[in-house]
Amino acid sequence: MGYCLQAVVATHPLLSKLVGDIDDAHIVPLGQHLSLIPMTDAVFDAVTVADAPPHTGFWKMPAGFDRELAACSTDGPVAYIEAEYFGGTGSQNAQVWDGGHVALGPLHLAENQPAPPDGSPITQALRRLGVDKGDHYDEFDAVGLNRHRDTDDWLDHRG
Repeated sequence: MGYCLQAVVATHPLLSKLVGDIDDAHIVPLGQHLSLIPMTDAVFDAVTVADAPPHTGFWKMPAGFDRELAACSTDGPVAYIEAEYFGGTGSQNAQVWDGGHVALGPLHLAENQPAPPDGSPITQALRRLGVDKGDHYDEFDAVGLNRHRDTDDWLDHRG
């Protein structure tokens, strides 16, 4: 069984500001006052900036979208996360913007590379967004990112 997720994570008000009137963008509640916007093909197409260079190191971050994430982060931290796993092996990417600037990353964990002592890229990004793992295995589980196995599956559970 696989796991595949590309999404923007922040508080609901920040995500509402980010997507504005993009009809295909859906905000889905997570735990600990955070929500996510699945980076579906429709959202990708809507936010890609023509002629902007691609954001290297990420599979599905739209070209020029990092500028939007930085601008949105003037009101609080926002993360872009990616994970792809199959049969227990996979990779992750994450970056966090806060105060209009990159605050963490970009972080990358390649297939078969051990997670660093600080945790996986997504775990570190969620921690930077203020997530407390509490009694959960990690911050990923604490906010409920384990609820669905594919980016599009989150669309059926939007708030």
